[in-house]
Amino acid sequence: MRDLPEPVGDPDSRSATRFLLWLARGQVRGLVAATVFGVTTMVATALVPAAIGQAIDAGLDARDPGALMAWTGVVLALGAVHTATAMLRHRVVARNYLVGAFATVILTVRKIVQLGNTLPKRLASGEVLSIGVSDADRIGDAMVITGRGVGALVGLIVAGGMLISTVPEAGWAAVAAVPLAAFGIGRLLRPLHSRQQDQRAAQADLATRASDIVAGLRALRGIGGEDVFLDRYRAQSQATMRAGIRVAVVDALLVGYKALLPGLLVALVVWVGARQAISGAITPGELVAAYGYTAYLISPFGTLTAMAGKWAKAHVAAERLVRLLNIEPEITDMSGAGPVHVWGPSPQRIVDVESGLTLAPGRFTAVTATEPADAAAIAHRIGRLSDDGRVLYGEQKITDLPLGVLRKTIIVTTPEDRLFSGTLREQLDPHAGVRETASRSRDAAIMDAIDVASASNVVNELPAGLDSYLHAAGQELSGGQLQRLLLARALITEVPVLVLVEPTTAVDAHTEAEIASRLGPARAGKTTMVVTSSPIVLSRADHVVMVSAGRVVAEGTHAELLKTHPEYARTVARDGQ
Repeated sequence: MRDLPEPVGDPDSRSATRFLLWLARGQVRGLVAATVFGVTTMVATALVPAAIGQAIDAGLDARDPGALMAWTGVVLALGAVHTATAMLRHRVVARNYLVGAFATVILTVRKIVQLGNTLPKRLASGEVLSIGVSDADRIGDAMVITGRGVGALVGLIVAGGMLISTVPEAGWAAVAAVPLAAFGIGRLLRPLHSRQQDQRAAQADLATRASDIVAGLRALRGIGGEDVFLDRYRAQSQATMRAGIRVAVVDALLVGYKALLPGLLVALVVWVGARQAISGAITPGELVAAYGYTAYLISPFGTLTAMAGKWAKAHVAAERLVRLLNIEPEITDMSGAGPVHVWGPSPQRIVDVESGLTLAPGRFTAVTATEPADAAAIAHRIGRLSDDGRVLYGEQKITDLPLGVLRKTIIVTTPEDRLFSGTLREQLDPHAGVRETASRSRDAAIMDAIDVASASNVVNELPAGLDSYLHAAGQELSGGQLQRLLLARALITEVPVLVLVEPTTAVDAHTEAEIASRLGPARAGKTTMVVTSSPIVLSRADHVVMVSAGRVVAEGTHAELLKTHPEYARTVARDGQ
C-alpha cells in the first residue's frame, strides 16, 4: 500500500479558483495520466461505430466473410482497449480523488492547529466540520472528473468530425448545437452555484446546532430545555431540506438538458440519414455508423455537463476552505524578532505585569478573584492563549519565546478542554506507542497521574481499563469523571509550568480534598498555578493570591487571608456555599 502525498508548500488562498488550480498542479502527474487514459477510452469508443459500419458494408453487404471477421476483430480490439484503459483510468482517478480530499483535510487540520484559540471566535464548529467532510469530498470529485472531462471533450470532437464526414447536414447541426448546449449549461450553472452556497451555509448551521446540542445535552436535560432545542433543530433541518430541494431543481434541469439535446440530435441524424440512405447518398453501414456517432455523443456530453456541475460544487467548497485558510491567528510567533533563550526543565519566575501577579518557581500557587473571569484572563495571558498583556518568563518577554518551546514549557487547562475519540491510553498520553520507553513504565506514569487526579475508580470501571475505547468528547463519562481524566492528562505532561483553571468544579468534596492533597507533592519542584475559589484547594496551596478588578490586592496563605482580608473571606465563603 502506498502512502498518499501530503500537500507541499503554502496553498494559494487568494481565491477559490486559484486554490483549485494550486491543488491541481500538486497532482499534475495523476491528472495527466487520468487525461491520457480518459482520451484513449473515449476515442476507442468513438471509433466503434465506424468499425461496425465497415463490417456492415465490407462484410455483410459485400458478402465477404473475411472482411466481416476482420472488422469484427477491430471492434473487439477497440472494446479491449476501452476496457483496459477504463480500468486504468478508474484506478488513477480514485487516487486523484483521495489525494484531493486528503489534501483538503490536511490543510484544514493544519489551519485548525495553527489558529488554536482563535478558531472558535471566528468560525462555527459546524462550518469546520463541513469543510473537513463534505467540502473535501466535493474537491476530490473535481479532481476525478477533470481527466474524464478532457477525454469526453476529445471524444466529442472525434465523433463529431466523423459524423460530419458521414452525414454532413446532421453533423454540422450537431456542431452548431454545441455552443447552444454550452449557453444553456451556463445559464443553469449561475443559479446552481448560488443555491449551492445557500445549501452549504444551511448545512453548516445545522451541523453547528447539532454539535452544540450534543455538547450541552446534560445541561439541557437538567433545565428541561431539550424540547426547545429540538424544535430549533427541526426548523433548521427543514430550512436545510428546502435549500437542498432548490439545488435539486436546478440539478434536475441539468440532467434533463443533458438527455434532451442528444436525444434531439439522434432523432435528427436518423431522419436525415435514413432519407440519404434511401436515396443512395450513403450506405447502410454509414447510416448505422452515423447513428452510433450520435448515440455516443450522449456519453461525452453528459460527462461534460457533470464536470461543470462538479466543478461548480468544488468552487463553493473551495470558497469555504479559502475563507478558513485566510483567518489569521491572534497569537503569532514573534521569536525571530530578537535573541531567544531556551531554558531547561527548571521553571523560571513568571510575572504578569498587567495584574501584578508573580509566580515563584517550583511553588503551588492558587489564584482566586472576585470576578472569576479576571483570574481566567491571567491564566490565558501566562499560557499565551491571548496577547492582551505583558508577561515575563525569567527576564524575557513571553512573546519572544518560540511558540513550539512555549507549549512544551507552559500548559494551560480550562473547563472547555475535551477528550478525542480513541483508547483511554491514547487520550491521556498522546505519545503512547510512539515513545521508545517501555510501555510498562509509561503505564506506571499514567497510573500515577490518574491516582493524583483521584480517577483510579474511573479507569477500573471501564471494561478494558486503559485500553477502553472512548467516543469523542468522552460521551460515556460523567462531568466529574471527565474532569478528573483531563487533569490526569495535564499531569502526565510533567511540564515545568502547569496552569489549571477550575479543575475540580464537577467533583464532590471528598474527591476534591484527595486531589488537593496530592497535587502539591506530585508537582514538587515545578510551578503550579490553580485558578479556583474552592476553600479545600486554597487551603492546600503554598501561596494564595487574591485578585480584584484585575489586579492583585492580597497575598499569603489561605488561613492568613481569611483573617486579614475581608473581601477574600467573603469571596471564598460565597463560592464555598
